Amino acid sequence: MGGLRRLVLDVLKPMDPSIVELSQTLADVQGVDGVNISIYEIDRKVENAKITIEGSQLPYDALVAIIQDNGGAIHSIDEVAAGKRLVEDVITPQD
Repeated sequence: MGGLRRLVLDVLKPMDPSIVELSQTLADVQGVDGVNISIYEIDRKVENAKITIEGSQLPYDALVAIIQDNGGAIHSIDEVAAGKRLVEDVITPQD
């Protein structure tokens, strides 16, 4: 079975920990090569974040546990890639 290589998650997280701290914690997990967190909405006490994680063998359960242990709630899984290599989507504009 091909390992997970990319996860894109829509996450509601508290302001603390910061995205710097959360990204470093996620990046320290074995099998993770890179993490990108983008905030797209901020409320008084929470942030809506898009978290992109890439690696060769992503440990899904461990990553979800870290997000939840840091007060985050996963709203949706927006993208998953698995297998020997990443396949990039090609989106063509609508006429």
